[in-house]
Amino acid sequence: MRLVYFGTPEFAVLPLQTLLGAGHEVLAVVTQPDRPSGRGRQLKSCPVKVEAQRSGIRVLQPVKVREPEFIEALKAINPSAAVVAAYGQILPASIIHLPELGCVNIHASLLPAYRGAAPVNWAIINGEKKTGVSTMLMDEGLDTGPVLLQEETEISADDTAGTLSLRLSKIGADLLIPTLKGLESGEVKPIPQTGEASYAPLLKKDDGLIMWSRSAEELCRFINGMNPWPGAYSILENGRVKIIKAVPLHGNAEAGTIERAGKDELIVGAGRGRLSILEIQPSGKPVMVIKAYLQGRKLKEGMRFVI
Repeated sequence: MRLVYFGTPEFAVLPLQTLLGAGHEVLAVVTQPDRPSGRGRQLKSCPVKVEAQRSGIRVLQPVKVREPEFIEALKAINPSAAVVAAYGQILPASIIHLPELGCVNIHASLLPAYRGAAPVNWAIINGEKKTGVSTMLMDEGLDTGPVLLQEETEISADDTAGTLSLRLSKIGADLLIPTLKGLESGEVKPIPQTGEASYAPLLKKDDGLIMWSRSAEELCRFINGMNPWPGAYSILENGRVKIIKAVPLHGNAEAGTIERAGKDELIVGAGRGRLSILEIQPSGKPVMVIKAYLQGRKLKEGMRFVI
């Protein structure tokens, strides 16, 4: 099938590779413009652009997809269908209805649950036991188009947004091939979404701030859902630290207060229960296991994490 592929982050790389491996003709890849990154603020290409260039595919990087020049370029390509996976911009009707077979979106939730930009993060934060991937035909709403195929997976207590995203990327890649084949043959029929919708709004850097009044179980889910980005953070000894991994404990202690700071354990009170911090990242430093972090630091019982 003649395709144009829209995608940006690591989540979208495997579906692109799968399309190429299945023999589909990817005529162009559309991705976000290069962004400044790191301390040197050097322009950095996104993972999908890197993969497209490695595979010799034409890359288009419009600042805005509504640009007339970009839409004319798509018309000249004349794809049979478009595939969209975590692209990062809302497509206008002029693009959605341009391909003969429409635009197929890979969405990392079981629609209509968790429509929006951050379904993986919010499913973990909210304590869902399962999630999955939906392929859908895009319309002009926010992830409101009819569903083509779905597949679910369980969410484990150890899943982070990073690990779950990788698993959902694989599921989405595998689901994409029968979706396109069935859409072309007519064997896969678009089914309107039913049931109560929920939403997964875009996360911002400051959304990672830890509210210690939450229960220990909620805090662990929050930490996992914010990993790797934007990261769950708090302030200790006047410096920002990201908490990378923690487990809940029974018992009571004052929320945000260090109850125990031994050679290899750091236990902090929560709104209900206690939190044992296993991995932490001081500002500007690499991730450390808690034993390494505690060496040389004079943390004492009664010290507080603050907002």
